[in-house]
Amino acid sequence: MPTSAPSPNTPELREAVQAGLPVAIAELCDLVRVPSVSWDGFDPAHVERSAEAVAELARGTGVFDTVEVVRLPIPATGQPGLPAVIARRAARNGRPTVLLYAHHDVQPPGEDADWDSAPYEPTVRGDRLYGRGAADDKAGVMTHIAAIRALTTITADPEVGIVLFAEGEEEFGSRSLSSILEAHHDDLAADAIIVADSGNWDLETPALTVGLRGAVAFNLRITTLDHASHSGQFGGAVPDAMLAAIRLCASLWNEDGSVAVAGLATHDAATPAYDEAQLRAETGLLDGVEPIGRGELLARTWYQPAITITGIDAPSVRNASNTLVPSVRVRVSARVAPGQDARAYYEILEAHLREHAPYGAHLEFEDLDLGQPFLVDTSGWAAADALAAMEEAFGAEPVLMGSGGSIPFIADLVARYPQAQILITGVEDPDSRAHSPNESLHLPTFQHAILTEALLLARLDAGTMGT
Repeated sequence: MPTSAPSPNTPELREAVQAGLPVAIAELCDLVRVPSVSWDGFDPAHVERSAEAVAELARGTGVFDTVEVVRLPIPATGQPGLPAVIARRAARNGRPTVLLYAHHDVQPPGEDADWDSAPYEPTVRGDRLYGRGAADDKAGVMTHIAAIRALTTITADPEVGIVLFAEGEEEFGSRSLSSILEAHHDDLAADAIIVADSGNWDLETPALTVGLRGAVAFNLRITTLDHASHSGQFGGAVPDAMLAAIRLCASLWNEDGSVAVAGLATHDAATPAYDEAQLRAETGLLDGVEPIGRGELLARTWYQPAITITGIDAPSVRNASNTLVPSVRVRVSARVAPGQDARAYYEILEAHLREHAPYGAHLEFEDLDLGQPFLVDTSGWAAADALAAMEEAFGAEPVLMGSGGSIPFIADLVARYPQAQILITGVEDPDSRAHSPNESLHLPTFQHAILTEALLLARLDAGTMGT
């Protein structure tokens, strides 16, 4: 890992981050109280309120030349997307410009009964803050705001260019992002892009995410009958859709749970030490239930393809009758290893499903979503400075890690700004449970993340990149 000179004004920045932490936590709590779910079926007024709150936080830093709440059409439908915040400060005296990305929308909360405290009532238990969006990704927004504030304690008029981009529909596919990038191309242009939407290795060890799997998701309808029939009269002679669906889905995996679809690529890269005990602790894998897949455990989640059935539309047990079900719909959520095109992955998967459709079942594919995988180039000055800042802030050597999750919009950023250096950081840890009930933020990690970014901004402001 590259060595680097100490960041300028480290003691002063450390003190400023510590002093500003109570306010940052309080403002994060205010954001968590806004139920800014970006999915269809939820009130978009909450996302609008969340965007206005983020814009006010940006204005309150006093560093930006412009702060806008923007809302542009979704290209596929022409309908308005959800609001994002763009704030910009121009660079001066040859300093670089850094784009600070986060998103202020959140996943749906799920069932309130699954939470130990109300999902939109931020609650501190021990050293963790619980609530929907507390980690993913309103903490990312507040990391940017708090780091900028810390920077202004050592220089009220920084020369580094800063763009804050807080998206409002990342959790629902970034549907209007391409319109925003088109209309605000110059406003969002930067030399380095920090995407604060990932995590760290553990509570003590920071990480720079250098690999992301891509995503392929679609609905698959399996139909065998044009109407329901009595299971007693025709069961055993006529294939119902549930039978066909189960057999078809089962063709996707080998006996050990590894993906059985020929032609799906894997990425070859080393992974840190990680044993089954750690996997069990982080996932809640029950006693007696074995892991699935082949190869190193982290390679399975970072660098191999995966396929999951995340939902099934079929009669519930309560409403079940003695009937042969004519049609079943499943949601397929698949992950693409770095190095394989998501469209090519989908075409291979679709061909496999059609080839393996049992009993001649009819298949319909609907609502396709694609997200490209990504590998970060760590050879530039931005990665070197970020890793040095992490080590100073956390007091531990950073890990270069992959992620089994996807951030599809990064491919859009790369396409628009091919010269920009991409850094994927974040505040999450293995127990943050993003997207799940009891999502939480480890507050000491939050503090370290703010200091990391403040140190990085100070390096860029001093013009000492890569030294």
